[in-house]
Amino acid sequence: MSMDPEALNERPDYTLQKIGKQDLYAMSVGDLEERIASLKAEIARCEKAIAERGSTKAAAEKLFKI
Repeated sequence: MSMDPEALNERPDYTLQKIGKQDLYAMSVGDLEERIASLKAEIARCEKAIAERGSTKAAAEKLFKI
């Protein structure tokens, strides 16, 4: 997996802070279901990134362990 050099310089997107302030009562049930699906997909992506970093850390620790 190649890393986009521009991605290294990007600041975190704080969109979630804005999402948490939106009025859910103004949204349709379909919109809410779509929102939930999108958030679940993002959670899964974050969990995968955490797992990958954990395995990388374990490999590094094993390599340098005496």
